[in-house]
Amino acid sequence: MKPGLSALALLASAAPVAAEVAFLDLPLACTLGQDCFIEDYMDADPGPGVADYTCGLKARQDHGGTDFALLSFEAMEAGVDVLAAAPGTVEAVRDGEPDIALTPGRRAEIAGRECGNAVRIGHPNGLQTLYCHLKRGSLAVTPGTEVAAGDVLGQVGLSGETNYPHLHLTVLKDGARVDPFAPEAGAACGSGGPTLWTDPPAYERAGLFTAGMSDAVPDLEDVQSGAARRTTLGPGDAIVLYGHAFHAATGDVLHLSATGPEGALFEEAVEIARGQAQLFRAVGRRAPEGGWAPGTYRGTVRHMRGDTAIAVRHAEVAVR
Repeated sequence: MKPGLSALALLASAAPVAAEVAFLDLPLACTLGQDCFIEDYMDADPGPGVADYTCGLKARQDHGGTDFALLSFEAMEAGVDVLAAAPGTVEAVRDGEPDIALTPGRRAEIAGRECGNAVRIGHPNGLQTLYCHLKRGSLAVTPGTEVAAGDVLGQVGLSGETNYPHLHLTVLKDGARVDPFAPEAGAACGSGGPTLWTDPPAYERAGLFTAGMSDAVPDLEDVQSGAARRTTLGPGDAIVLYGHAFHAATGDVLHLSATGPEGALFEEAVEIARGQAQLFRAVGRRAPEGGWAPGTYRGTVRHMRGDTAIAVRHAEVAVR
């Protein structure tokens, strides 16, 4: 998610500071690799390419922050607290945006509110932190509230420009975005250097490009191009879920599961016999006698390494 211009327009100028001074704690009440993970980092490539701060694949074009993702929608519904990453003063909040997954038809509807429900905090060092996609009605602070690191700001939601439950954290200096993993201005990805984290989260290069639903097991070329993805299926079509992974290691496991209006469709764990730079795996079911019930079918692909959650991707298809 990239905050829209109107979200950034809320920002006030900050005084120049030594950005290399670490001051951030984890902004979620979770344990990385256990019940949350980092999905995407800031895009460190100023051109048309995409790279995270290590020159790895965990970024999206012009992505302006760090995405801390939950493992499931059920976790979001149960409630996961968003925490102040550092002491400061709440400068602005927004609430009232619905927790609805983004669809192409909703882009115009949320224009200018891509950050969703949000909190912005100004810190004594002159930096600001912006917390996006909070759950509607969960905000626990108002402008002027003084917070300490670890104070609850709200809960992870699905508001704004997102289709999976996560917190998007942006760090700013004088209105410009700062990568908390590589804050030195002009530093090239992979160059190392200081961090803004008091306890820097470990980096894992493996992950999932995407998950999708189709009516047959696709080939890799169609997975890569997006041609395999179906958004609607007929009641007599097979339902196939696929996950496209990168840098999966030997012994990693992809858990593929799907549910529909009448409950669980399938759940299967597929072990990776040989690590590869990229691969995909697919699991599916033929239509039952009489066809699938109409409605929305959701698939989840979870990339695990032992007990550690590497990545999760979700997909949906409508049966009509």
